[in-house]
Amino acid sequence: MEPYYYSQMTKIEKRAYTEMKAGFTALAPSFSVVKLEGKELGEIFFKLRLDCPEIFYGVGFKYRFYQGGDTVEMIPEYLFDKGKVKEHQKAMAARVTKLVRQGKDGSEWEKLKYVHDLICENVRYDKLKKAYSHEIIGPLGQGVGVCEGIAKAVKILCDGLGIWCMIAISNANPEKKIKYRHAWNIVRLDGKYYHLDATFDNSLGGEGEIRYDYFCLDDKRIFRDHEPVMYRVPPCSDGEHFYYKEKKLSFTKMEDVGKRALQAAKKKRTLVFHWRGGYLTREVLEEILKEIDGAVRAKGCHARVGVNWPQSVLRVSFAEELQTDEVVMEDANEGEHIEE
Repeated sequence: MEPYYYSQMTKIEKRAYTEMKAGFTALAPSFSVVKLEGKELGEIFFKLRLDCPEIFYGVGFKYRFYQGGDTVEMIPEYLFDKGKVKEHQKAMAARVTKLVRQGKDGSEWEKLKYVHDLICENVRYDKLKKAYSHEIIGPLGQGVGVCEGIAKAVKILCDGLGIWCMIAISNANPEKKIKYRHAWNIVRLDGKYYHLDATFDNSLGGEGEIRYDYFCLDDKRIFRDHEPVMYRVPPCSDGEHFYYKEKKLSFTKMEDVGKRALQAAKKKRTLVFHWRGGYLTREVLEEILKEIDGAVRAKGCHARVGVNWPQSVLRVSFAEELQTDEVVMEDANEGEHIEE
């Protein structure tokens, strides 16, 4: 499969991309690249690293050029020295091979769920934002990562499992208190494209629970709480195969909410579901809460409800007594919001 960002480039950009890839792959101390403006070279390098997560050790570059020349000399910056890079390459290759082998059975959808669950179960967000957390070595080697590293880990595993996958990037938006770029994935299943944000799902889960609020979303749903992308990406127009609908946990009727809540309350099991019966307004939420309240009263327990408002997903847990508020607003993110 031709790398996504490479496929979008002009002829001269592709030449620079190919020369950069060869130089970084060879761990060269310096190498020649076709002469372009520094900003252009920087953008090509950025896209190269999105296409090729295996180049986790190349984190930057400097360059110099000579008057009248048609190339520049690129001086790469590596995360480790050459010997250490090779050690990490060997370890990462073995790790990826092992994880791919464990997830190779099943349909494309099941393979993607395996990758998603692997990230959510084994990676925690690195609030210190160490350099390696932006690369696959963080999530796959150290069990920590930021959105960029997590998206790269998802991509390299999907690549290994034969699932078409690319990394989408959105800009920061200080007005909305979003101070960093955000990265997630777009995958292709059965010829259709879907958004997958393992970082956001990771922020909602915990203590053995995995969330799927951002598993196989269309454009309409993902951009309810994601900023517009920096670069053109494939349109994701299929809104019929997101996780909760596939698992029959997307409800359109209040009686379905009440019925499933009663079943969950009886077994004291957490219920996570998606509301698809129109917009999730405050009035609709109040009706849903009444249905849940009826279920818990029937079973003599209490319910705590978490609401992911942009995605219309509700999490209901049941207990004999409550120690916290009964209804809380969940904020799916990766720690990128500006603190007050």
